[in-house]
Amino acid sequence: MTSENGRKDRALNFGIVGCGRIASRHADALWARGDTRLVAVCDASEQRASKMASQFGCETYSDLDQMLARPDLDVVCVCTPSGLHAAQGIQAARAGKHVIVEKPMALTLEDADALQAACRESGVKLTVVLQNRYNTAMRRLREAAEAGKLGKLLLSTVTVRWYRPQEYYSGDNWHGTWAMDGGALMNQAIHHLDALQWMMGEVDSVFAYTATLAHNMEAEDTGVGVVRFRNGTLGSIEGSTITYPANIEGSLAVFSERGSIKIGGNSLDRIAFWKVEGEVEHEQEILRRQELDPPPSRYLSHSLVLDDMVKAIREDRQPATNGVEGRKSLALVLALYQSARLGREVKMEEVEKGEGVVPDPDSNKRNQ
Repeated sequence: MTSENGRKDRALNFGIVGCGRIASRHADALWARGDTRLVAVCDASEQRASKMASQFGCETYSDLDQMLARPDLDVVCVCTPSGLHAAQGIQAARAGKHVIVEKPMALTLEDADALQAACRESGVKLTVVLQNRYNTAMRRLREAAEAGKLGKLLLSTVTVRWYRPQEYYSGDNWHGTWAMDGGALMNQAIHHLDALQWMMGEVDSVFAYTATLAHNMEAEDTGVGVVRFRNGTLGSIEGSTITYPANIEGSLAVFSERGSIKIGGNSLDRIAFWKVEGEVEHEQEILRRQELDPPPSRYLSHSLVLDDMVKAIREDRQPATNGVEGRKSLALVLALYQSARLGREVKMEEVEKGEGVVPDPDSNKRNQ
């Protein structure tokens, strides 16, 4: 494919809006490639923007429209607080820039759909950063299921036992708020929930409880739930930021007719056990070989997301973790929130209709 902008044979120029912690992963991944260049960064804080610009040798902006006006800018990475993702992604799309947006792609399905529509109308690509799908361990699990090695999938569990101190929430004006973030399910566990539905299929209904147990914050720091999938299988969810004094576990386990597999590690990047019919005797070898592998660099998985986006642009195809895929995990979190608010099972059709998806600020207090 050769586009009007002649992108096939030259390096793609990237800009980043939002120069916080996660932006450095994008910048590092771009820096490590030979076919991408970070040419601009934008942040409301000139100090943050200048610090990143000096490190990577690019231009700084405090106004997103000014950065988007650059004719040489091809792709924008949206790394701002979650409540800004959709609006700034739409802004970039309407300026003719491809969009890479951190999770969640929006805080409501209406905004997620608006972002997808803006990208379609402008003819640009949209990628949601769901980087754990690209991990070797997750791909191996997916490939085993698709090859029929596991037989019928029966049961799945997601466990996110992480810790965030109070300073994480009180240190800025957006973490843990309904307007800009959400809680443990929306911010921390959404990657694992994405992996859950990616493996098990479309969700039929959920039942959940949420509570704010250990922090002073609007949203939940603890959420538990059960999931019924449309294929009849079941799943359970536990996600929290209360496991003092450190992250303990972030895992997905899948149980099937012919196998039981658990993926854990820091970011769903390590096999915890692999008990598959015909391969049980090789489990220890699999685990030993894995331990010999060097730990992945902190930007490796983001690099794989970027790699897919670059290829999607050059090949004129949809990225693997496009807006349709990113919307699924958002819808699941919103269903869990709605169930916790209403105190009953919630069908996914109710969430799609927009019935009661805005969290009730008092719902967590009632569940304490």
